[in-house]
Amino acid sequence: MNIEIKKSIKPINYLDALNLLEERVDKINKKRADELIWILEHPSTFTSGVNFQEEDIIDKSIEVIKTSRGGKITWHGPGQLICYTVINLNNRKKDIRNFLNIIENSIINSLKTFGIKSYSDKKNIGIWTKLNNKEKKIGAIGIKVKKWITYHGFSININNSISNFNKIVPCGIKNKGITTLNKIKKQSYKRLSEELISNLVSNLKN
Repeated sequence: MNIEIKKSIKPINYLDALNLLEERVDKINKKRADELIWILEHPSTFTSGVNFQEEDIIDKSIEVIKTSRGGKITWHGPGQLICYTVINLNNRKKDIRNFLNIIENSIINSLKTFGIKSYSDKKNIGIWTKLNNKEKKIGAIGIKVKKWITYHGFSININNSISNFNKIVPCGIKNKGITTLNKIKKQSYKRLSEELISNLVSNLKN
């Protein structure tokens, strides 16, 4: 089970990325391509998942790209790390919850190496931390499964502006906030993508 590691330096248009993911799913299904872990960044983009509700848009002037992934509405943009995975569960446990656990644990263990404590929440999917005794979200997760092949993935707020999150109800959660790694602890996070890749590859083998 070979996994291609792809890292894009320049920001990737969201719809272009989605087309690549869908093409990879099709190729994997036909046994014509390897699985994929892709690290990238998007230009400022609002996207919604299958559980999205119109009232989650506060600023009605924004454009929202509707997708087939799980979850509700979120924002992607500069300063945020995006990790897309195209993984064939036909070759592993056909267990979506187990796959989500792999993603959650990979993020949590990666952040731990930077001295940041984080945790998952089954009621409010994503990765959370405590800042000034308040729960804040630092990682969003949204996946789609087609013929037991997963795609889409997760995002981690590193040093992005959080002002765009004020235009929406992020992930449909009204009573909790959003933060960035830089607000929790100012340091270099250049190695974060390498930690995530290492942990994902290791956890996918187990």
